[in-house]
Amino acid sequence: MSTLFSPGLAGVVAAESAVSFIDGESGVLAFRGRPVHAVASLGFEAAAAWVLDAPVAGLGEARVRAWRRQRGLPVDGEPMGRLRALVAATERGSAVDLIAEVGVAVARIAAGGDAARPDPARPHAEDLLRMATGSVDPARVRGLSHYLCTVMDHGLNASTFAARVVASTGSDTVSAVTAGIGALAGPLHGGAPGPVLDMLDAAGEAPEAWLRAELDAGRRIMGMGHRVYRVRDPRAAVLEQGLEGLHAGRVAQARRVEVAAEALLAARHPDRPLRANVEFYTAVLLDAVGLDRAHFTCWFAAGRVVGWLAHIDEERAVGRIVRPRARYVGPPLPSSAA
Repeated sequence: MSTLFSPGLAGVVAAESAVSFIDGESGVLAFRGRPVHAVASLGFEAAAAWVLDAPVAGLGEARVRAWRRQRGLPVDGEPMGRLRALVAATERGSAVDLIAEVGVAVARIAAGGDAARPDPARPHAEDLLRMATGSVDPARVRGLSHYLCTVMDHGLNASTFAARVVASTGSDTVSAVTAGIGALAGPLHGGAPGPVLDMLDAAGEAPEAWLRAELDAGRRIMGMGHRVYRVRDPRAAVLEQGLEGLHAGRVAQARRVEVAAEALLAARHPDRPLRANVEFYTAVLLDAVGLDRAHFTCWFAAGRVVGWLAHIDEERAVGRIVRPRARYVGPPLPSSAA
């Protein structure tokens, strides 16, 4: 058996999946063979059914059940930690129940515990935005729906892998989804969209000087570069489309920052393509929708839960526990143990 070690499992094929396809060199992302921009335009329910390859009927009623279960449970504290706790307290349920559970928990956290009662007749994205902010503005609803659909899946990322590992043990779906939330909470995975807004606030209307100073100080430019993509993240373009009719001034400023950052990074790192990633326009879009930057990663989970559930089903079908090896690098062993 091979003892080769790949830090972060880079380049290691650890699963087979029909959920999404990524070509980082060409900037392609597709869900079950359908380009991400096409899936994003379907609306949440249809997009979720496509990614899950299963119907999501009764999602409105499931939101009501989730709201009743969570009523009275605290939402204060660190947002992702509270989301993890709320979902972990859930009884076992179907995929539809867990999509609703995560969505309602996120809306309650965003509203500070004062989220309105779900309206089962409304589409999922519209109802979550109404619960969280009171708004049903069509442009904001469309923007949030576009975002949730765009981030539903992205291959074997850290949170999806965590969910698959738990599912491979035969554990329940709530535990697997909770593992996904725990992984997503890490700043190297789901925690960078908020700081993009801090950068835009600081960069102002003439961003080149500020960006140059940041690079001179050895600091990274938030929202630029991706471990997988060597071109502009295809999700950035899709999220730009979701910004139609929203906060035109902020969008224009963000584009100026992106263009300036791309030029400066290309000059300093000609061999390392560093272009806008999903976090850049996630920040701009969710801010324009009217959501607090402190809760951006929670909203990420409200979309990504669909992908986790699709991968959990795939892993269960494999029927074998995920059990890689570790290469021992500790002190020399006694001769009897060698």
